[in-house]
Amino acid sequence: MTTPFVCQASSPYSTPEESPPPVAADGTIQWGVFYKDPAIQKAYERLWNLGACRNTNRAITVPVEENKLIIDRLPETEFEGRVVAATGALAGGMISFQQAPAAEASPPLVAQLHPAAVTQLRVVGRAPGSMLRPGHVIRLMAEVDDKGRVAEPVTAFEIVTPPADFKPDPVRPGTRGEIVASVRSLSGNVAVLHVPAGKVRRITLEITADAIATLDAAQLDVITPGDSITLRGRIWTGEGALGGGTVFASEVTVTKPAMPGEVAAAAMRNAENRP
Repeated sequence: MTTPFVCQASSPYSTPEESPPPVAADGTIQWGVFYKDPAIQKAYERLWNLGACRNTNRAITVPVEENKLIIDRLPETEFEGRVVAATGALAGGMISFQQAPAAEASPPLVAQLHPAAVTQLRVVGRAPGSMLRPGHVIRLMAEVDDKGRVAEPVTAFEIVTPPADFKPDPVRPGTRGEIVASVRSLSGNVAVLHVPAGKVRRITLEITADAIATLDAAQLDVITPGDSITLRGRIWTGEGALGGGTVFASEVTVTKPAMPGEVAAAAMRNAENRP
């Protein structure tokens, strides 16, 4: 899928309204222009670059103007449903989801994340530790030796997305403490981590087959079909929309479904509380 809109401050035909800063002074996310038909926009750009169009030919300028939609004029709405698929990164990624309640035959909506990575995305919940992938950042409590090896197999860890300016504490051998590190490689149940601080930069640990990952992340590659999703954004269902409609999302929360053991425990608690 391709991003169905362009926000270019350097475009010679742009106006300040079309290319606003990603975030307004009051914290509101701003989108600028959605081009209903990208082909019309590309043809116009080509004519402009060739010097053949200078906003005087109405046969050109009228269709170009009608091809533009100011996203920020659409009202914000709240949505909820189930994830169908997710692709891309925080900057310009997309999440398709089936709105609830909705007929199964209805096309899913597509949540479009802002290309400037200012959409507030949060993925939370618990999942099997086997979902861990190289590039993920994990947080755990452990003790390492002077060679960076964790003696005890790891049964639980967190997958997190630290802020860009986050600086982890150095890892001190022989002392149990918090480790925040990125996953460099995975081979079977053995993970190699990188810590960008201190003398111990390389950590090796074993992850048990039944390990549990707790998520509090802001990335799309930990989202899977069936996760529940709530979001707030501006929907466009007209020409150029994806699926049943493109939702230009300002806030997205994705929650993992309860794991089998958690479902059983909840059922047991409910049974015990019955009169």
